[in-house]
Amino acid sequence: MTSHDHSADNGTCSLTGQTVPKRDLISLDALRPALADAIRQDHPELPAHALIGQDQVALYRSRYVNAMLASERGEMNDLDRQVAESLARSELITSNTDDEIDRDRTFGQRLADHVASFGGSWAFLISFGVIIAFWMSINLLGATHFDPYPFILLNLLLSCVAAVQAPVIMMSQQRQEEKDRARARNDYQVNLKAELEIRHLHEKMDHLVNRQWQRLAEIQEVQIELLQELRSAQASDATEARAAISTSRARSGGSAKPRGSKT
Repeated sequence: MTSHDHSADNGTCSLTGQTVPKRDLISLDALRPALADAIRQDHPELPAHALIGQDQVALYRSRYVNAMLASERGEMNDLDRQVAESLARSELITSNTDDEIDRDRTFGQRLADHVASFGGSWAFLISFGVIIAFWMSINLLGATHFDPYPFILLNLLLSCVAAVQAPVIMMSQQRQEEKDRARARNDYQVNLKAELEIRHLHEKMDHLVNRQWQRLAEIQEVQIELLQELRSAQASDATEARAAISTSRARSGGSAKPRGSKT
């Protein structure tokens, strides 16, 4: 009983001949017309109700998407191939690129990000202004004058800070540009996949609508045939009824005695 139930839940792929679960099989008639035509080009002997495994459908879907992108764009890049593969395997392509890049940061990159973040804040400006004012006050009003006016040592320190801070900020900006490029690549892939999915959805909806119209037309033809048969049956019944009535009248009229006859 268990083996019978297990075999009833399996089916055979018409392309490979392998036994797979029925949930992994798709009818050829249920596929999009373009995808079904691509399969029929390689296997013209397949009937419309043939069952095909999802792995084979994914393979032909990948070929179909690659051919469509190559015909429209001329040459496919790595991003287009990744989109085609994810579309064939029905996988998600969205990802959080910022977290992936931040996860692989080195110590120098983290330090550059912190320096750039602090150097572009009000805290840095206020604290730097306080230090400069304190430096000038000591040299002008204090007891010691280690850097008298025009504050040559202060200018040297400011130049050193600017010379060190500029490349550190550029490092952080380069990493930000890398994040922007990764985000732009991910957005491009998501938009391309969404466009292809919408196009395939339109094709499938058109296919389903055409199939529904064909079925409705077939149902109407069957209904018309049934109505014609019903009308012909009613007409034949009415003809038989009239014939029976006329026969009974003829029989009753022939057997009845004429009026005024003597007995």
